[in-house]
Amino acid sequence: MSTLVKPGTRYKSTVCDTEVIVVKPPAAAVDLRCGGHPVIEVGAEAPAGLTLDPAFSAGTPLGKRFADPESGLELLCTKAGAGSLSIGDVPLPLKDAKPLPSSD
Repeated sequence: MSTLVKPGTRYKSTVCDTEVIVVKPPAAAVDLRCGGHPVIEVGAEAPAGLTLDPAFSAGTPLGKRFADPESGLELLCTKAGAGSLSIGDVPLPLKDAKPLPSSD
């Protein structure tokens, strides 16, 4: 289920405690997932009976940014959880930190 995500929108996992906020939206609609299942907006009712997919159970650490260079999507984790973020079945990688300029 592809969703057009907007900057500032908050999403949560349907199978764990993970919550994220959109920092940069993708160029087109994406199938954003956590723990192997589609995410929902914070405040929405989660469907019952879903369980964490073991293939997407590496966890999402608090305060880390995740980015997909292909779509341009960037997310910030605001609440840690057991599920891993993905676009469809493709895991969403951690964004590399920008090197700080030297203070010579």
